[in-house]
Amino acid sequence: MSRFWSPVVHTLSPYVPGEQPKQDGIVKLNTNENPYPPSPRVLAAIASAAERLRLYPDPRATRLREAIAAHCNVAPEQVFVGNGSDEVLAHTFQALLKHDTPLLFPDVTYSFYPVYCSLYGITHDKVPLDAAMRIDISNYSRPSSAILLCNPNAPTGIALQRDAIASLLAERPDRLVVVDEAYVDFGAESAVPLVARHDNLLVIQTFSKSRSLAGLRVGFAIGQRPLIEALERVKDSFNSYPVDCFAIAGAVAAIKDEGWFRDTRARIIASRETLARDLGRLGFEVLPSLANFVFARHRSRSGADLAAALRQRGVLVRHFGKPRIEDFLRVTVGTEAECARLVEVLRGLI
Repeated sequence: MSRFWSPVVHTLSPYVPGEQPKQDGIVKLNTNENPYPPSPRVLAAIASAAERLRLYPDPRATRLREAIAAHCNVAPEQVFVGNGSDEVLAHTFQALLKHDTPLLFPDVTYSFYPVYCSLYGITHDKVPLDAAMRIDISNYSRPSSAILLCNPNAPTGIALQRDAIASLLAERPDRLVVVDEAYVDFGAESAVPLVARHDNLLVIQTFSKSRSLAGLRVGFAIGQRPLIEALERVKDSFNSYPVDCFAIAGAVAAIKDEGWFRDTRARIIASRETLARDLGRLGFEVLPSLANFVFARHRSRSGADLAAALRQRGVLVRHFGKPRIEDFLRVTVGTEAECARLVEVLRGLI
């Protein structure tokens, strides 16, 4: 604490990211990273981009926006890119979500959302998930300025179908709906096809998960032009060059290598189903996930105790000591060998 702090700093409870261990030999299943390396084309593209390091990157990341637009079947002017989806979300909170009536989002969801609300002074209400830990869109009829949904939701992994989001958009055309699709590529339905018909929809995605580029920091948003312009105005009032030349080159190569994407995604989905089955046989309740992680609790062991015991044996998972989910563990889907090691250790503990 310092006497030079601005008032807002005193009130912040910063987001706590998952641990990045320094020692070798850890089975790291705590931060939802892709267990497989990125496309070889990404590495080649990054190497080729090195000759441009003396120059500023394209402030509009035109090549990348065009590649995303082609992949998602939208116009380039409907695409905004940023330094990871967290930055895209931060600009969204500042540009589009600060109004007189509250922002709505689930009570159990990505824990960065309330942090942004605190940072930007945004009034918000949390809408409880139902007893099965699902989002019930009928609960979002209360007065609000906007609705923010993580789909599939984190940390539960449960996804809404596109039709449910379409219904929400149609029933509440006066409210902005932001859909955070960080994990959508692992089996859920994207809301991007709805953008053409709904000016109140913004969809946010990332290259960190399904494209194995968590270390490169690339995220993007898709929406009709007025929403994208709002994000650009905030971005250009903050940092004109958030996406560097390596990130642009690597992300373009990643989104164009459809074969690599399909193959690694299929491996992760297959491992997720095997992991869910194996955890179920050990007495875990496993929520139905369409993400690259599972959310599970044991019927007779506390989540905190299991997380600590796993850590002592060199296996990291994520535990959230929060109401309603304190007995759950969020387990990233690793390689086949990493998942097998987790199950082996758990078998010895239970």
